[in-house]
Amino acid sequence: MRGLLLRLSGLDADAENAVRVIGFFDRLITERAGLDALVRSTSELAGCPVGLHAPGQGLALRADAGGAVTAGPVPAKAVVRALEGGVEVWVARDGKPAPLDDMLLERFAIAAAVLLDHSSVPLPELGDPALIELVLSERVGTAERSRALHLLGIAATAPMRVLAATGEVAGRSVQLGNVRAVLATDVPETAGRMGVGPLLPAIDAARSWQAARTALRYTSDGEPVVRWEKLGSLALLAEQLDTSDIAALPDVKALDKADADLITALEALCATGSVRQAAAALHRHHSTLTVRLARAESMLGFELDSASGRFRLHLALMLRRLRDNED
Repeated sequence: MRGLLLRLSGLDADAENAVRVIGFFDRLITERAGLDALVRSTSELAGCPVGLHAPGQGLALRADAGGAVTAGPVPAKAVVRALEGGVEVWVARDGKPAPLDDMLLERFAIAAAVLLDHSSVPLPELGDPALIELVLSERVGTAERSRALHLLGIAATAPMRVLAATGEVAGRSVQLGNVRAVLATDVPETAGRMGVGPLLPAIDAARSWQAARTALRYTSDGEPVVRWEKLGSLALLAEQLDTSDIAALPDVKALDKADADLITALEALCATGSVRQAAAALHRHHSTLTVRLARAESMLGFELDSASGRFRLHLALMLRRLRDNED
């Protein structure tokens, strides 16, 4: 099929090129391409945004000039071809139409009608847990994820975040291994630890889920809820470092010698930025905490009364969490 992928703008409206366009879509039908492949390949052929809108099935697919398939409405400037059941295909080209745009739209519509009948979208009888798994899976296409969201009553473009929790959390959820995945718009309370994914269009739930799992790895007893947006560069470290790399770091090794009470004190210092505020947060006298932190400096081998020292401490504490909360 790749040999048939031509930019429509480079073709003349003659019989030979018309046959090539027809063959392009016939090949997609013969190979029973998925709806994602149909939309993506058509946009590459057209060299402009195209889409498939099937509201009855929860599908609003689009791709920009061969880019990734996403969810989105029909643009106001689009040329639309209607099919049965409220289904529409569209092409949104800037400037003048290409010579074979009419034929492309016609064959796109025919291919969409055929492939919609054969598309492997989830069935209505699937329960919420199975549908949520489909929404969060990175292995399914945009069409399958859109259909699952539709059956859950969630619009593909609706803002949604995914939570990764170790305890019970209110909301639509499914247990995935040791972690409960929750679809939410806000952040409810939890009795355990929770990583909070970013608020994204529901069609991007898989990205929010991955981010929530990363945030969960940075939680601790003292900070049971962590938002992915607040991790900054720490989110990248979770992807780049394995537990053996972290365990070998001298600062992490030094912290491993500390007792739980001292770790709590060190985390309070990083969270507040001063000994007095940390002591107040821990309900201790600041002089007592000063003595403990002096001992910690001796153990760590660097001072904690400077911004650079506290940054180094904070990084070591976060890396230690990352190591201890491995997926």
